[in-house]
Amino acid sequence: MRILLSNDDGVSAPGIQVLAAALREFADVMVVAPDRNRSGASNALTLDAPLRTQTLPNGDIAVLQGTPTDCVYLGVNALMRPAPDIVVSGINAGPNLGDDVIYSGTVAAAMEGRHLGLPALAVSLNGHQHYETAAAVTCRLLRALLREPLRTGKILNVNVPDVPLADIKGIRVTRCGSRHPAEQVFCQQDPRGRDIYWIGPPGEQCDAGPDTDFAAVEQGYVAVTPLQVDLTAYAAQDVVKTWLTKAEVSGEW
Repeated sequence: MRILLSNDDGVSAPGIQVLAAALREFADVMVVAPDRNRSGASNALTLDAPLRTQTLPNGDIAVLQGTPTDCVYLGVNALMRPAPDIVVSGINAGPNLGDDVIYSGTVAAAMEGRHLGLPALAVSLNGHQHYETAAAVTCRLLRALLREPLRTGKILNVNVPDVPLADIKGIRVTRCGSRHPAEQVFCQQDPRGRDIYWIGPPGEQCDAGPDTDFAAVEQGYVAVTPLQVDLTAYAAQDVVKTWLTKAEVSGEW
């Protein structure tokens, strides 16, 4: 198995380094990741400047000022030859649960792999301690994919409880929960007295029902949530068509 490994925490983050070491026990792995933390970058793609890379002493490749999406795009289309069989993103420091997937650079890296026609896995740890647990879970999933390929065409978003491996209760297939809107903004002043702003933390759990990723991780299970790239709200199409007619939007121009 040839694996392109990326993340949004940066090429030197502990999560990606622990995962790379574990994956290299049974796979050919190339690490292509941002040179710095790009958490929250979502699917941003750099189009207004050239991208440069730096090969580190251990062979990993840092994309200078690149986003997670940039890294996967370059890795698949230019840097890894022969091309990878799968794209893996992570291990993220902190969860990507519910609405987090909208902003997550970790999920975006996997999504770019899927855009480019490859199976893709995003892995996050619900904390900052037991990266080895998340690495072991990832290896188990990838070995399973080797034995029995999964042909859903979807991204697997994996969230792992931050506990020792022996304390993992199992794996649950879940749906994304949701959070209350994030509303906090922190205002400070720079040394010249000008206002500067910091985006606050995400909102608290809103929908954390028993079948959600929130509930699974909280109860000690690995949450595996299939995600799709197609954002079309098919159930709303007829509603929008009816509204266009009633509102006479489609009348004479």
